[in-house]
Amino acid sequence: MLIGVVGKPNVGKSTLFKALTLADAYIANYPFATIKPNTGVGYIKIDCADKFFKVQCNPRVGFCIDHKRFVPIQIIDVAGLVPGAHEGRGMGNQFLDDLNQADALIHCIDLSGGTNEEGKPVAPGSYNPSNDIIFLEKELDYWYLRILKKGWEKFAREMQQGKEKPTIALSKRLAGVGVKEAMVDLALKRLNLEPLQMAKWTEADLFKLSSELRKASKPMVIACNKLDITGSMETFERLKKEFPEHKLVACSSESELALKEAHKKGLINYMPGDKDFTIAQDAKLTDKQKVALEFIRENVLKRFGTTGVQEVIDTAVLDVLKLIPIFPGGMSQLADSDGNVLPDCFLLPEGSTALDFAYKIHTDLGDNFIRAADVKKRLTVGKEYVLKPGDVIEIFAGK
Repeated sequence: MLIGVVGKPNVGKSTLFKALTLADAYIANYPFATIKPNTGVGYIKIDCADKFFKVQCNPRVGFCIDHKRFVPIQIIDVAGLVPGAHEGRGMGNQFLDDLNQADALIHCIDLSGGTNEEGKPVAPGSYNPSNDIIFLEKELDYWYLRILKKGWEKFAREMQQGKEKPTIALSKRLAGVGVKEAMVDLALKRLNLEPLQMAKWTEADLFKLSSELRKASKPMVIACNKLDITGSMETFERLKKEFPEHKLVACSSESELALKEAHKKGLINYMPGDKDFTIAQDAKLTDKQKVALEFIRENVLKRFGTTGVQEVIDTAVLDVLKLIPIFPGGMSQLADSDGNVLPDCFLLPEGSTALDFAYKIHTDLGDNFIRAADVKKRLTVGKEYVLKPGDVIEIFAGK
């Protein structure tokens, strides 16, 4: 799985990426500080199944603290996009193509209104960040339109000749950006477009189709950054009313980055998403560090509950992509052959079955599936059993 971090330059996008991953990312206060995409690993935070069994798990990847499991997610941060990116402005085509394999997007905006449409600093409150939500989605829609329209007239004629099922053919054209046949079928129905009449589709029809397919294949959460700046919360409330169908999460990436780096250096004890932190025993803080940490505590954590950064990635994976965590485990024991307790956690789409889970683990388990067991309830279940978040499942297969 891959989550892409996008947005115009200078809105704190690379800071958000670094706060999510602690990976090295070049951060500067001017447009196009990022040229080549940064890649790293972030973590969603879920309730671990080990609490149910009153044991301590040993994750093979990720980590677990106080029965909170942190499951790794690949993240890519592409260079800032500006109006006209789909036409190549600001190397936009290259940056958009970096997002091809992303399953979902985190759109970072400057909630303070302190960055204009070109990504240049302006007085806080002088720019309306709602413009950025509209602009970026249009750029992405035009990106999809560019791919869809390539050789369109010839393609439309071939479809009229019945050479291939239209929904399959359309999905192939956009397969590189994650479009599937089911997405095409649903989009055509929503737009009331007749597949066999492609040659008669207008430019407006193609654009609407591109937009529908973009929403389906690149679902998005909007990270409303710079929450700590005066007036930002009022703007956030306005944006929620203006964009009721969007997933918006307010955050302060600078605050989260500072807390994570302080924790990494052993200065504080902090778990991502927590409402507070504690100073580590024997920590030697400078006066400047004390002031900075106290500012975050009083002006971010106490006012808003968290920095919001953990909520951003959790929302992207659990709410936008609608994935659920499932743990492999045994009725007789929870440990693997190396003695690691509940070492793995898989993320599957909502509505997945026990058979889907078997295939997720290994093709042979799916092909030779006999039955499964709900380890928590100690019940045998069949292949059509619909999984629930946090289930621990054992798969039984033949040879």
